[in-house]
Amino acid sequence: MASSLGIEILTEQQYRELQDLGEFDRKTSSWVKTPDKIRSLGGALFCDRRYDHVFVYHNGAESYYAVRGFRGRLKV
Repeated sequence: MASSLGIEILTEQQYRELQDLGEFDRKTSSWVKTPDKIRSLGGALFCDRRYDHVFVYHNGAESYYAVRGFRGRLKV
């Protein structure tokens, strides 16, 4: 979906840099780009901000687009 919109899903590092700009995902969580090795094993990563800390979690890729949105960037 992200590529069809012309954007790139944020990596974990980019997500952490985004959190330096403000407090995002305090009540939600967002999918982030998952390394190919994890994806090939059926996993996916997502992040959120709780207790003034950025957390990274994992889940099965079958729920990759269910319930959560994703954070992305657009180069212009």
